[in-house]
Amino acid sequence: MSGEAAAAPVFTVIGSNSFSGASFVAHLLKAGHHVIGVSRSQEPHEAFLPYRWGPAAGGFRFHQLDLNHDVGAICDLVAETRSTHVVNFASQSMVAESWANPDHWFMTNTVSTVRLQEGLRRAPTLQRYVHISTPEIYGSTAGDITEDAPFNPSTPYAVSRAAAETTMRLYQRNYGFPVVFTRAANVFGPGQQLYRIIPRTILCIRLGERLQLHGGGASERSFIHIDDVSEATLRIALGGRDGEAYHISTPRQISIRALVELICTRMGTTLDQVAEVVGERVGKDAAYWLNSDKLRGELGWSDQVSLEQGIDETIAWVDRNLSALQALPQTYIHKP
Repeated sequence: MSGEAAAAPVFTVIGSNSFSGASFVAHLLKAGHHVIGVSRSQEPHEAFLPYRWGPAAGGFRFHQLDLNHDVGAICDLVAETRSTHVVNFASQSMVAESWANPDHWFMTNTVSTVRLQEGLRRAPTLQRYVHISTPEIYGSTAGDITEDAPFNPSTPYAVSRAAAETTMRLYQRNYGFPVVFTRAANVFGPGQQLYRIIPRTILCIRLGERLQLHGGGASERSFIHIDDVSEATLRIALGGRDGEAYHISTPRQISIRALVELICTRMGTTLDQVAEVVGERVGKDAAYWLNSDKLRGELGWSDQVSLEQGIDETIAWVDRNLSALQALPQTYIHKP
């Protein structure tokens, strides 16, 4: 109705138990939004749920639903809650492990994702579907790459993600499906799973364990703090253009070896005391050089948290939760 104020957005976050998903929920709640969380598992230990760490202005409800088995229930939930924005973090996300059970990766990342978008395209209140994708779809790259770079996936994980993106683009062109894509650099920060390189290094140092440095840590990455990623994702959800992809990255590149050395320095130890070199993983891409000018120019986003500041925050998080963290699994456990 003309002159009537637009209804406040209602967000359904699929994969709300994931590091990025839980951090995005926290970001939304702090901004006063109403959020419905969906994940296949029960909520994990509070140390991995940033939205449980402090007061929030918005409201949150959690539903345990599995993307591979409960697509119909998820779509019904979106309709019942009159969700305007669906943000999908759910995926089988481990790259190296995708070689062992590629069918599991394709089931979650491609087949179930296509089933979800088929259901959501009929959702009456849906204004925006944000698909959290990955730069892995580009394969190993050279130079400064933009969002229109060709897909060249080099692992089953990357192929499964590229297939889903390609299908969603068809839906956008043929049905007007309101999808946008995010492709973020390596995210990190407090609350991240313990098998990821930054928390794993910190925990190894605190527990006096040896860290395996695959391939000597030669591959280069851009690491970006999860708070910056969450703010970017919100801006893309509210202001991005349908059918467009947006890179979320910092201009700073660092090798994994130099990253571990940086953590060691900030914790008063040395690389030689912490790490041992082992063989490289199969199909691991050498570098991602993501150009984020599009996000910065169109939506006014900029990264705010430096790598050093973020590492210090993650060290503090590990120290606050050390007794709990050392009792939890520190390696990836695959769930089909």
